[in-house]
Amino acid sequence: MVTKNQIKLVVNLKQKKYRTQHGLFVVEGEKSVKELLTAGMRPFQIFVDVPENLERYPKAELVDVRTLKQMSSLKQPNGILGVFQMPKSQEELMTDWTVVLDAVRDPGNLGTIIRLCDWFGIKKMVCSLDTVDCYNPKVLQATMGSIARVSLVYTDLVGYLKNTDLTVLGAFMDGAPVYQKELPEKGILVMGNEANGISKEVGTLVSERISIPQFGEPSTESLNVATATAILLSEIRR
Repeated sequence: MVTKNQIKLVVNLKQKKYRTQHGLFVVEGEKSVKELLTAGMRPFQIFVDVPENLERYPKAELVDVRTLKQMSSLKQPNGILGVFQMPKSQEELMTDWTVVLDAVRDPGNLGTIIRLCDWFGIKKMVCSLDTVDCYNPKVLQATMGSIARVSLVYTDLVGYLKNTDLTVLGAFMDGAPVYQKELPEKGILVMGNEANGISKEVGTLVSERISIPQFGEPSTESLNVATATAILLSEIRR
């Protein structure tokens, strides 16, 4: 039988300070839990609400629907909730492209960008310290399990970019059209904050400023950062 301490732990993990303290994070939904298990992530505890799932998942424990709803971050829990150990940071990968995020604050945007990196085979992401936490429940929900296959590191971007020999491309509204660029086989793509773009400090370390040409009316708002990342990664892989 699930204890009050187990419930309290899962509820606390909705907050970043407790995720950091315990080195644990929560994912919900059968697809996401399966993806993480298949990728070799270590489960700490898995909760299910039907007896049939006890044999399908390691360390599974049966809970009633009311308890699962108490632990869940969703309005309607979907039957399975997994608590996983945070993976250790991997060695720096310099053989391909790395996506760098400068103060991306929206959980949905970060989750979508992680999923995009998985789709385009980008194994490494580097995030500024003020980018939203990748283990935020809303981020994890948006990744649809892709968090298992993309390594994320949070660090000071100025220090990181000063120590690279790779070409650093930065997405700017006034940059050179990406369609006219001959892109290298490996490098760094920097994407900026939803409202303010790439910060001045990071911008000074960009090798080339690129943009996505606009064909519609000038009054059209700038592209969502996740949408822009998708277009640029498509060009990088083309």
